[in-house]
Amino acid sequence: MSQSRHRAEAPPLEPEDSGTFSLGMITAKPGKTPIQVLHEYGMKTKNIPVYECERSDVQIRVPTFTFRVTVGDITCTGEGTSKKLAKHRAAEAAINILKANASICFAVPDPLMPDPSKQPKNQLNPIGSLQELAIHHGWRLPEYTLSQEGGPAHKREYTTICRLESFMETGKGASKKQAKRNAAEKFLAKFSNISPENHISLTNVVGHSLGCTWHSLRNSPGEKINLLKRSLLSLPNTDYIQLLSDIAKEQGFNITYLDIEELSANGHYQCLAELSTSPITVCHGSGISCGNAQSDAAHNALQYLKIIAERK
Repeated sequence: MSQSRHRAEAPPLEPEDSGTFSLGMITAKPGKTPIQVLHEYGMKTKNIPVYECERSDVQIRVPTFTFRVTVGDITCTGEGTSKKLAKHRAAEAAINILKANASICFAVPDPLMPDPSKQPKNQLNPIGSLQELAIHHGWRLPEYTLSQEGGPAHKREYTTICRLESFMETGKGASKKQAKRNAAEKFLAKFSNISPENHISLTNVVGHSLGCTWHSLRNSPGEKINLLKRSLLSLPNTDYIQLLSDIAKEQGFNITYLDIEELSANGHYQCLAELSTSPITVCHGSGISCGNAQSDAAHNALQYLKIIAERK
């Protein structure tokens, strides 16, 4: 069925001087994706686009998808590292053909890297956006770990850790999904200025604020880390949690205590202290209470930092 027959069935539209249909009215509002533009074109001409997945390779490190879109007599394909991106590219290819066949003038936004800061909050999927961002830049995929679950039954609170390369962010929420979304949003906030043409390395974006390296610890002039080098870490009544917190603030890394639900073989509580150093440091602790387990984990983390900081 030709386009002219579809135009005859569509509601009357304002013609241009050439007598051809213009998409200018459809795309007057900025920020629309190729999928949205092509869908509106289909609504106006009664040619609703139909998308079909032709190929899906998800076993490889960087998954690849191929989608075919048919709108009227036009059929185009697009490839991408996600289904959404492949659909965008297929739609963009179809729009380019429509441009060539009619007097259509509009700007199609680049679908490779949507700007999270410019998308409506209720339409943004931070988990999916962060995954696409990682794939696009060749990073490992984000990993999410539920670290804490607490609060009364009617008001639960969950804490999730999101790891991306050697860095991490934590998110909290009333559900596990919300906690994951919040953790992903924190990462996306740091990447909001990255475009497809600006391949900034992950270290340059967040490395200076999310952790420290062994090299920086060994060469740091900081008072707290140098005091640690001289400490025996065996004095009674030492607040190891506070001491570790002071060093973390000085050296620029975060600490997360992960309480383990299972008791140890001798019936003690268990805890992990995770430090967002580069690479990430995780130390185990145990005790007769949760507080004692955290203190023991902090003590073990301090001993590890002391060994690293003293090495030459």
